[in-house]
Amino acid sequence: MELRQLRYFIRAAELLNFTNAAAELYVSQSTLSQQIKQLEDNLCVSLFDRLGKRVRLTEAGNMFLSHARKTLREADEGRQVLKDLVDLKTGNLTIGATYGLTAVLVEAIAVFSLRYPDVSIQIIFGSTEYLLECIYTAKIDCMLSFMPVQSSESLEIKPLFSAALSLVVHQSNELAKRRKITLRQLARIQLALPARSYSVRNHLEVALSREGMNLPGAIEVNDINTLLHLADTGHWSTVLMSSSLFNFPSLRAIPLEGTDMQRQATITLPLGVYRKKSLVALSEIIFNKS
Repeated sequence: MELRQLRYFIRAAELLNFTNAAAELYVSQSTLSQQIKQLEDNLCVSLFDRLGKRVRLTEAGNMFLSHARKTLREADEGRQVLKDLVDLKTGNLTIGATYGLTAVLVEAIAVFSLRYPDVSIQIIFGSTEYLLECIYTAKIDCMLSFMPVQSSESLEIKPLFSAALSLVVHQSNELAKRRKITLRQLARIQLALPARSYSVRNHLEVALSREGMNLPGAIEVNDINTLLHLADTGHWSTVLMSSSLFNFPSLRAIPLEGTDMQRQATITLPLGVYRKKSLVALSEIIFNKS
């Protein structure tokens, strides 16, 4: 069994498409198919059902997937340990973040890159739900989000700073000078809201439920930057964390009145895996910046 075969198997299992997996891995489809077949022969079990041009995981394939990911992760950790023994001049970091923490992330990376210019950094933006899955599947090294601080056997969640759940309006809006706004006043405002896969939307829904309220129909968007652009037109307003207005000087964030309207920004790291020196260094910078 080779690590290369495991990488091919994992990507094919995630995409359920040999052609697309081969393209992403920069190999021919025949090479990928042959390597997966060799893996199956070594394991003496079929990992995929091949239905014409379509494939799906067998029961054995589903069971083996988590073990394959763990094996690759441990191999990558071993390589990283050896790199860290030399110095902190090389390596890779993959950081996940929700849009509301862009400002903190940009400031931290600017400092980090000056200190460690040869460390490669990849940034992935998404909802908390999506990024959490990325942590569990070892696709990212850490996550910046508004995930609540809580005990976990597999995650370490550290608080950074607090931000207010807010109505975001254009500066020309008559509400822009308000110091606070109630949940009931939201019902009279033309809103564009984050999709329900975003934690900020879930937080808003819980707050509305406590008041026995439902908002009227609104535009739903699964991209925070698009929501901010909509608000910037002046035709819509949105509800986001006050920290989300990065690079939108014409927008104003008006805190919502009510209980539990403050949320804690956090950094989430996986437990039980080797923690890169570069990740430790970046985490320290993030704490200092927040």
